[in-house]
Amino acid sequence: MYLPPQFESDDPLIAAELMREHPLASLVSTDADGLPFVTHLPLHLELRDGQPWLLGHCAKPNPHWRYLQERSAALVTFLGPHAYLSPSVYLDVARVPSWNYLAVHCTVRATLIDDPMAKDALLKKLIADHEPAYAARWRSLGEEFARKMLAGIVGFELQVLKMQCKLKLNQHRPESHGALRARYAAGSERERELGRWMERLGLGG
Repeated sequence: MYLPPQFESDDPLIAAELMREHPLASLVSTDADGLPFVTHLPLHLELRDGQPWLLGHCAKPNPHWRYLQERSAALVTFLGPHAYLSPSVYLDVARVPSWNYLAVHCTVRATLIDDPMAKDALLKKLIADHEPAYAARWRSLGEEFARKMLAGIVGFELQVLKMQCKLKLNQHRPESHGALRARYAAGSERERELGRWMERLGLGG
């Protein structure tokens, strides 16, 4: 992605926080015609020997797993909080609107998982991320039900080869920070979250 230096974060902990707080990712690879193919899905982040991996699955009728099988290189994007940036935050009227956002892009290499036990272990990690209490119900549904459900999905592990983290919060326009934080503090939940990130980064304090 386009990544001006003022918006680039090289802190892997910030990237990991964004991925875990906003786990619905866009998995992008190429189809048989060489065109982009996108699946939106939650991914589980884990570290192996300090290196990030992303785990997920798609429905078996979704052709994306076949594309990953044929071409393992892919891109994963996470979009964090985002909101409109009004030119009213400047005293200078010769300004234009923009948009603030936080995002993480990962270049990955995919390995498919079709073994039922391995898929079950993957699902338990996703359940633990989003609704740990559901694990007991999943077990109570019985082996036959689980077997049918697991047969309907293909799991995958995505080894993260490269990561980019973009924090676009108008860092290069310090004259706007006070008004922007005040505006975000009084706004929507997304705006309030951006305001908290501005505070965390020392913008407008």
